Order: sequence, then structure tokens, then C-alpha cells
Amino acid sequence: MEELDGEPTVTLIPGVNSKKKQMCFDWGPGEMLVCETSFNKKESETKPGCPFIYIIRKDIDVYSQILRKLFNESHGIFVGLQRIEEELTGKSRKAQLVRVSKNYRSVIRACMEEMHQVAIAAKDPAIGRQFSSQVSILSAMELIWNLCEILFIEVAPAGALLLHLLDWVRLHVCEVDSLLADVLGSENPSKHDSFWKLVTILVLQGRLDEARQMLSKEADASPSSAGMCRILGDLMRTMPVLSPGNTQTLTELELKWQHWHEECERHLQDSTFASSPHLESLCKIMLGDEAALLEQKELLNNWYHFLVTRLLYSHPTVKPIDLHLYAQSSLDLFLGGESSPEPLDNILLAAFEFDIHQVIKECSIALSNWWFVAHLTDLLDHCKLLQSHNLYFGSNMREFLLLEYASGLFAHHSLWQLGVDYFDYCPELGRVSLELHIERIPLSTEQKALKVLRICEQRQMTEQVRSICKILAMNAVRNNRLGSALSWSIRAKDAAFATLVSDRFLKDYCERGSFSDLDLIDNLGPAMMLSDRLTFLGKYREFHRFYGEKRLTDAASLLLSLMTSQIAPRSFWVILLIDALPLLEEKEVVFSAEQTYELMRCLEDFASRRPVWREPGVQRIQEDVENTKLEMLRLALARNLGRAIIKEGSLEGS
Repeated sequence: MEELDGEPTVTLIPGVNSKKKQMCFDWGPGEMLVCETSFNKKESETKPGCPFIYIIRKDIDVYSQILRKLFNESHGIFVGLQRIEEELTGKSRKAQLVRVSKNYRSVIRACMEEMHQVAIAAKDPAIGRQFSSQVSILSAMELIWNLCEILFIEVAPAGALLLHLLDWVRLHVCEVDSLLADVLGSENPSKHDSFWKLVTILVLQGRLDEARQMLSKEADASPSSAGMCRILGDLMRTMPVLSPGNTQTLTELELKWQHWHEECERHLQDSTFASSPHLESLCKIMLGDEAALLEQKELLNNWYHFLVTRLLYSHPTVKPIDLHLYAQSSLDLFLGGESSPEPLDNILLAAFEFDIHQVIKECSIALSNWWFVAHLTDLLDHCKLLQSHNLYFGSNMREFLLLEYASGLFAHHSLWQLGVDYFDYCPELGRVSLELHIERIPLSTEQKALKVLRICEQRQMTEQVRSICKILAMNAVRNNRLGSALSWSIRAKDAAFATLVSDRFLKDYCERGSFSDLDLIDNLGPAMMLSDRLTFLGKYREFHRFYGEKRLTDAASLLLSLMTSQIAPRSFWVILLIDALPLLEEKEVVFSAEQTYELMRCLEDFASRRPVWREPGVQRIQEDVENTKLEMLRLALARNLGRAIIKEGSLEGS
């Protein structure tokens, strides 16, 4: 059993003293209900201390309007990645995966920018702080993702690695651009209060061309320092850098850089910049002097900026395998024992150590939802970097995190639809998890139920389809929409419920004398074989149609078969017998002698099984009415029998 990384956080519930009162709770798919119990309560305590039921959600980010855009946009990227997996090969595979990674980052940045605007516009300071905090989290996520893209997906070699890390720092330390615009927009840039601050930041970020341009303005404004500015500018211009289109080898670059470094050192030793502390400080920075770099802590902002600047001016051809050594020492030097590393520091340090699993673990602990780790892990898995890491509880890391993320989406009233696709792409436990979660979706509207039903049918989830159809059928019955209830019960292939709804149709017919939803009943087709009662309903309606179309012989045969087949409910027999009266009174003989005998037998069978009401009342009156109708039926049967025998005898005689 693995040990926990730390104690779980304690959630305080307002108005509850858990030391005095016992609480009960019930888990849901994405939340927990908590309330106070009356267990072990003293008699004097008549009022509850906390008369509320609280809902504790494990993933509140799904309820953020802005973050919903992040979830929706990234869903499309995720699905697209799964679909192109088979097409990815060789160099094109790496390029495609880098493109996917950049797409994810662009979604994070768009969401971050929108959140930033909302934070600025917020009138309530508390809400503004809440949004600003979320902006910081998104910024950290993009920072981590970008570094993982460089180290694990791009897999940049020595030389190119530093160029990527410089871009990484520049992208995430962007205050310099507004400062640059401010200084250049002034009447005399070299006299601006922040001029040397700007030049120093540009050098720290390796933006030497822009730093040279700023120094040229200082040279123009101050002739006494023009020579020093020109020398330092030349050093900046001649600094060897491995550009993307350059064909020089690392060995050539190292030799050139060594010569350049020696020249910088010579100027410093010769006190070339002694009369200008600012220029001398810049020269020391370009020599990679750690003390000079640490003097600029405020401008560097963080240890990873310090790391990249240190590598740029001390180890420009650093190899990926050596990164962790410089990262750890840079962190120690920058913090100087004054403070402890933050969670973000630990995550970045794990990335520089190429410990993917530690990165994912630390992010899972530090971040408030599963979006980041689920999508990053999926992408790294496509890079074949997590193949050997299986968890001891039945799934690999990618699938486990995707399942957790999808489960969180299912707690939301509309984002659950995105969760379906994430479950689809979890080959081991995705199907089972989807079945469990989809059964818990509240079918608040028929439109929503149809969406769920379509998803289940597309995936041949037979049991879930039946369950949803039963729920919809029950709702329709409660609302007295019998046609809808019958169609849902047929779709669910639920014989018992189809029988129940058919009985309701027959009951309505007895009360009103006509059928509702004729289109549905007339077009039952093979579905009527689902239950005997449904078969009877369909055939009885067919009898009425034959009678209306004056197909009297067909109507008579069908009516007789309904009575002799025993599929009609016994309570309906009297109606079937009375339905025979108009056919018996027709001018032409409709029932043959044999059919008439069958009707007589059915009549006597029914009469012998009828309950006899001894006491006067409504039942007795109904019985008298039925007796009158049955006597009329007996007379009609007798007359019809005579007519049928005469007709059949005359036919035989001829």
C-alpha cells in the first residue's frame, strides 16, 4: 500500500460542530450530500444546530463559464488526436504532436486572457481576486505545459534546447514589452527612469539586438559613454548563437563562444567599462557571473528565468541530460535558503529532471481539477513516453486520469456530453464507467433523454436503452400520454409495461367509446407481438377498421378469433360479445352456423363465470343492464343461427 503524500484537506461546513453533532453523508457521482443527524441527541436539544443539507462538490471548476470554454475547445483537440493516431508516423508524427500541444496551449492562453479581462472589469473586489487567482493558475498550467512540450515532445537537442528555453522565458515574462513601449514613447528614452532597468531585462532575456538599439540611444545622448556603448554593443552583436537555419556544429559554436567569452573577460579586466557601473554590470551578466545575476533578482522574478539566463551566458550548448543539475543549483542559489520551494517550483524541477511521472503526480496534487493532467498525460502517452507505467488497480495512468476527468464532467448538466468521448477512448474501463455514469444522468426533459438514448444506442448499451425507455414510459403514463408511453415501452421491449399501457388504452376505450393515438395503434406491425395484451389491442383496433370499411366477414372472423384465442382480458369479453350484435343484425348472414355456435359457447362461458351481486347497489344495476344486453345477444344469436342454417342448407341443396 502506497503512503499518502500528505494529509487530505479538511472541509469546514458552516454552522456544524462535528465534535458535538454527528453528521451523515451520501456520495454522488461528482458530489456529496452532508447533513446533521439526530443520533445520540439529548432530549433538551429540540432544535438542530444546522438545519441544512450541504452539497460538497469535488470539482467546482466545471461550473465556471470561462473554464467551460477551455473544456469544450480542448475536447475537440483531444478527439482529433485520437482519430489521427493511426496516421502518425516518423517525422510527421513528431510535428503533428507538437502542433497538437501548441493547440492545447493556445486554448489555455485564450481562456487566461478572457479571465484576465473579467478580473479587471469585476466591480466586486472579492470576485476580482478570485478571477485573478484563476488567471495565475492558468498561467502556471501554460508554463508547465510549454516546458513539457520542449523537453518531452520537441525533444530539442543541445544548442536548439537553449533557444526553446529562451522563447519559453520570454513568453512567460512579458512585462518587458510594456516597459519597452513606455521608454521608447518618451521624449528622451536614455533619460527615462527605467532606461537601464529595461536594458538589463533585455540582456537577461537574451534580446541583445534590442538591447544594442537601446545602447545606441544612450551613445547618441551621452558622447562620453559612446565608446563604451559601442564596444558593449559589438560584444552583443558578435555573441555566437546557434540559429535554427545555421549549419555549424556544436563544437564550432563552443569554440567561437569561448573566444567571445574571453574577449568579454578581457574588457572587464581592462576596466573598459569602469566609468559606467551600468555597462560594467551588463558585461558581468554577459560573462555569466553568478553574483552579478543574483543582484538582479527583482528583474529575474523567478529561479527558472535565472536558470535560462545563467545557461545562456555560461553553458549555451547544455545537453538535456545535464539540465537537472543546473536547475537544482539555480533553485538553491536563487532561493538562498530564505524560502521553501513552491509546488510550481517542484513541478518544474521534476520536468528538468525528466521525471514525467513526478510531474503528473505533483500537478495532480497542486491543481484544482483533472483537466491539465488528463490531457497532458494523454498527449505524452501518444509520444510513447508512458507505455511502461501501469497502475496496480487495473488501468494505466493515462486511462485512470481520463476516467477521473470524465467523471467530473458528468457532474455538470451539459458538459457530461463531452465526458462520453473521453470514456470512449479508455479501452479497459471506459465502457463500464460510461454505463455507470450514464444511468445517473437526471432525465429532466425528454430532449435530454433522447440525447442520452441516442448515445446508448450508438454504443449498443442494451440495458441502459431499456432503462431509459422505461423511465420515459413511466413519465408519459403519469402525464396520461398513453401513445408516448406505449411507443417507449415497445422501444424498451418491456412486455410487462406494454401490457400495463395496453390495459390503460382499453380502459379509456370502455369509458369514452373510442381510441386515442390511432396512428400509433394502426401501425404497430410486428411490435404488437411483444405481449398478448398489446396483440389484443392491435387486433381489436383492426376489427373496428374492418367494420368501418364494411369488410364484415373479415370483422366477424377476427372478432371470433379474439374471443376464442383467450388473449382478451375477461373483463373485456362482454364488450366483444356486444360488438357482435350489429354483425348479427345485418341483412346478410355474416356469421356461419359453426361461428354462431362458437359465439354461443363463449356467451355461456362468460355468463357462468360472472359474479352474482346479492345486495342492491350500483353493481346490481350494472348487472341488470348487462343481463338485458346478454338476453338481446341470445335472441340475436338464435335468429342468426336459424338464418345461417337455412342459408347453408339452401346452398347444399342447390
